[in-house]
Amino acid sequence: MSFNYDYSLMEQLFEGVYVVDTQRKIIFWNQGSERITGYTSEEVVNKYCHNNLLQHVDETGKMLCFHGCPLHHTIETGKMNQAHVFLRHKEGYRVPVSVKSLPLYDENEVIVGAIEVFTDERFQRDIISENETLKDEIMKDPLTQIANRRFFEFSLKKKIEQFKIFNKNFGVLMFDIDHFKNVNDTFGHTVGDEILKLVAKSLVSNIKSNDVISRWGGEEFVGLFEVNEEKDLFSIAERLRSIVSKTSFKELGNEEIKVTISIGGTIMRPLSHAKSLIEKADQGLYHSKHNGRNMTTIV
Repeated sequence: MSFNYDYSLMEQLFEGVYVVDTQRKIIFWNQGSERITGYTSEEVVNKYCHNNLLQHVDETGKMLCFHGCPLHHTIETGKMNQAHVFLRHKEGYRVPVSVKSLPLYDENEVIVGAIEVFTDERFQRDIISENETLKDEIMKDPLTQIANRRFFEFSLKKKIEQFKIFNKNFGVLMFDIDHFKNVNDTFGHTVGDEILKLVAKSLVSNIKSNDVISRWGGEEFVGLFEVNEEKDLFSIAERLRSIVSKTSFKELGNEEIKVTISIGGTIMRPLSHAKSLIEKADQGLYHSKHNGRNMTTIV
């Protein structure tokens, strides 16, 4: 039976697409199919897919071309089928693909064949992996491996929106490592980097899952915390300050470097906005640094 379909659109698809008649003879084979399987159109058109050309198997190793072929079921029932299978590439190795088979009808609504669309799942995994890598590059600080300033600014915007809509309150804390310049000047930037990582890990390891700690820049960190009152924010800040003050770093000469942080913070109020919150937290930090360090000031 001849097919009077226009395959030009299918030819342009990135996915593999092939068309069979009711006997499962391959009528059309697009470039996506060639790319995924290694077989050219000339090698497969007018051959029967049930001759086990691609040797589809499921995850148990069952040969689907003889038992459980999605195309055969679609031709028999007129129903669309979806499955995850492993096809045999021309070079012999197995390729994981997701397949979808759809019936083809003539003008009298009689089934005259079927179309199979198959997607290379390796490509999907690569895209997911690339997206995760890109997200990390965009949202993570490369040195400390915690959230960066961009992520904080994004999170702060969301917190402000939640406050306006749901009256869900929160506070902002800014942290500064005390005497960090002296550490760099005395022990070098390599040790300074280790202390930055030490403080970052100490902070992010001791917050709730809904809270956020990010590196703001230099030796400064910033955080968002779900709290209702200033006293709650102060309590969180003091706990984190105390935890950091109990940590230290031993450099190669076995000299122990004590680490402390100064903290400033503020709580969200009806007229607050992103800039004002940062400015107020920074004011509190300035007060802590200029009044002895290793302390917390909420404004």
